[in-house]
Amino acid sequence: MTEFYGYERPDGSVGVRNHLLVLAPIDCSYEPARRIAEQVDGAVAITQHHGCGLHWMVAHNLIGVASNPNVAAVLIFGLGCETLNADVIEEGLKPTGKPVERVIIQEEGGTLRAVEKGVRLLRGMAEEASEQRREAFPLSKLTLAVECGGSDATSGMAANPAVGVAADLLVDEGGTVIISEPQEMIGAEEHLARRAVSREVAEAIREMVARQVRRLEAMEVESRYMSRGNIEGGLTTIEEKSLGAVRKGGRRPIQGVLENSWNGLGRPRGGGLWLQDGTGWDIASVTHMVAAGAQVVAFTTGRGSTVGHAVAPVIKITGNPDTYRRMEDNIDINAGIIIEGGESIREVGERIFRFIVQVASGRRTKAELLGYRDFAVFKRDRAAERLLGFP
Repeated sequence: MTEFYGYERPDGSVGVRNHLLVLAPIDCSYEPARRIAEQVDGAVAITQHHGCGLHWMVAHNLIGVASNPNVAAVLIFGLGCETLNADVIEEGLKPTGKPVERVIIQEEGGTLRAVEKGVRLLRGMAEEASEQRREAFPLSKLTLAVECGGSDATSGMAANPAVGVAADLLVDEGGTVIISEPQEMIGAEEHLARRAVSREVAEAIREMVARQVRRLEAMEVESRYMSRGNIEGGLTTIEEKSLGAVRKGGRRPIQGVLENSWNGLGRPRGGGLWLQDGTGWDIASVTHMVAAGAQVVAFTTGRGSTVGHAVAPVIKITGNPDTYRRMEDNIDINAGIIIEGGESIREVGERIFRFIVQVASGRRTKAELLGYRDFAVFKRDRAAERLLGFP
């Protein structure tokens, strides 16, 4: 499989979905934004919950998600008195060339008028988007985000290495893979650094993980912390968890570390495997990789997870055969067959790769079929970062 079928965007990127995005820059305008999206087929509403001040890490991620090629057009729906406002978002979206409209509640004279105008504008966008048709594109146009949540011992033994095989197959076709969650790289940083394409990238990997350790220690959280579910699932040390977690990124050389701060949101500068300086919070971690350009997400879970995403299809993979039997309504691929001896890691990885291409070409995941549109943005505290001595 060397191609997928997607929607070309004005900037040359390719979407695997044709979403209309109603973006409320702050949660004060989210409820009417959600009601607008509910009235137009193919629309989804998002917001963030960090207040109305202009925190650039939040702004970069909102702009990044709206810039994702899975989004055909954007309606910015603001209140009117926020500092993180429509001007900031619209300016950030200019390079994409995609259709962008705005509605401001205070300027329209209240919610009812604003919602009516928003629905009309969004319906016009929907008509234009409906005229687009999928075309064939090389896999070099595809970016995959890999994520894990609710991990257990089978994650590192089966699901993550199988996803790693799929990641390598995509990279070998010229595609891109992003892996985040530096908290789940603690103890594996030297293993990752040895795979860096340069000394500079190796040092960036070490520094990213070291910063995360210091943040945890400053919060009086043991850097070797694991969740109750991880422990009950058979994981014994943070090193064991990390070495299993990073396997979902595959074995190809690491091209760089993507910045994710108030200074900017890095995007891959070419194909290959990239790390992102993100968060261990599953939903926000997915959001930040989607903001960096990922069109599809491969999400492994041993204990079981139901997470989807507002903009990108999320493929659920478990290495635990019991979890698959209990949660088949949520899980797309049973990598637990590796544990049971039915297939090899390579065979399941190849199956995951084929499934990724099918999803990129329009096949819906179980999270999509269930209507799960999870969304969250994470931000770092700038004052705390400076007190820790970080730039």
